[in-house]
Amino acid sequence: MDPEQMLAELVDGAADLAGCEDPLEAELAGALFVAMALAGGDDTVPVFAQGFIPGIEARGNDAALMMLTAIGAAARGGPEQVAEAAVAAAGRLAASGIAVPAWAGELEQPLGAGYFRRLYDTEGIMSVLAGVFNRAGREHAVMVVVDHDDCGAAGDILIVDAADLSVALKDIRDGGRRDGLTIKTQALGAPEFRWYVEQAMQARAVHDSENGDDGGRDVSDLFDEDDGPGYPVLAVLVRTRLAVLPQPRKPKGAIVSGHSAGGQDAMRVLQQIADMVARSGGPSAVGLDLLAAGRAQPARLPAKRKKAAGPAPVYQLKVSLRGAKPPIWRRLLVPADTSLAGLHATILAAFGWHGGHMHVFETAYGDFGRADRELGHRAEGPVTLEQVAPQLKDKIRYTYDFGDDWVHDIVVEKVLDRDPSTAYPRCTGGKRAAPPDDCGGIWGYENLVEVLADPAHPEHEERLQWLGLADASQFTPDAFDVGAVNRLLSAL
Repeated sequence: MDPEQMLAELVDGAADLAGCEDPLEAELAGALFVAMALAGGDDTVPVFAQGFIPGIEARGNDAALMMLTAIGAAARGGPEQVAEAAVAAAGRLAASGIAVPAWAGELEQPLGAGYFRRLYDTEGIMSVLAGVFNRAGREHAVMVVVDHDDCGAAGDILIVDAADLSVALKDIRDGGRRDGLTIKTQALGAPEFRWYVEQAMQARAVHDSENGDDGGRDVSDLFDEDDGPGYPVLAVLVRTRLAVLPQPRKPKGAIVSGHSAGGQDAMRVLQQIADMVARSGGPSAVGLDLLAAGRAQPARLPAKRKKAAGPAPVYQLKVSLRGAKPPIWRRLLVPADTSLAGLHATILAAFGWHGGHMHVFETAYGDFGRADRELGHRAEGPVTLEQVAPQLKDKIRYTYDFGDDWVHDIVVEKVLDRDPSTAYPRCTGGKRAAPPDDCGGIWGYENLVEVLADPAHPEHEERLQWLGLADASQFTPDAFDVGAVNRLLSAL
């Protein structure tokens, strides 16, 4: 990809930051770019500060200002050169009259520190370091999992709501007891917490280097579509928080981490936890499902529209296929009182999916699909679209086919009056053809496009036959036919 094109797409993508409800989301986005700068080593940092940052500023729009603001906040823990360049560039754009994002004021507020804890087992297998931080009236917690069989290296980092931290720590203690371990809790001062975390992160950095892992050269190390920010990105946030604490102080009796030649695979941390979980019957039995423990409980589902409230409005939805490059999306007009089952059928028609695979809607009010107690999915039939997306700009996620994982981001762009002359649902626009069903997910689709574009590829003819096409000219991934989509929608 042309560097200027890449930069333009990255900056334009930052426009989504305008809708951040919690400034921590914007800071995470900034941390992704700081991690990219750090991944290349010392030589990359000045290039990032002197080339990448000015390139963002040159875009001169509100998305550029949001990206620079996020990077400046995330880089407060270093590298200083990146932080200074980003803050200065953001200041110049703001002075030129570009609107500063609503969350910028909160990110400028100083970080404060709360209490710190260390949970550890008496057999010396692992420990968890937890600290609470606050900013502008919001609290969140940092949890660092440490593997003592791996020289005390950091194995995983979690960012959770402070209100959920006590539940997460209780689950760890209860899970350890069920697994025959004695889990102890140690209160720490801020200097001791900083010492423990810096030791663990330093050990992780040494092991990554010894194993040929440069800490995020592969983008998949930095961010995964399913799992979210990777260790290098979350480590940027942790360093920013450590920087506001007093200088580190070694706790009495603590052992400085050692590093054997060659080290060990840093992923062994997670493997050891996984093995312990498996021996005890799964995460629910052990209580080590930290992500689930730190996840906020779904909000109470709003009541369904009453007849006395009159007819429901029409939602203009933008439904985008996550991970598609170039973007693949559909703009749909759907009555707000459409059931989620009806919305499922609408999306299938709009994207040309055949159906027959499992699916789920992920919302702030819970997950809905075909009722499944084990998966935690509630029945979608009785629930309407406006119940799970009651306001303009609300977002939900729809995943179709749990094997290929076609993830769709759905946003309410407009709330419109119903037009009696219009049949709903209706498609008013879109971009590119949808991938064929069962082609192996977004990565499989990218491979399919490459194979069909190369007549000499050994799988070329086989893929044509699979699609039922006579020749590759019939395969048009860049085409979109709104009329064809509406014909499918009219048949619902």
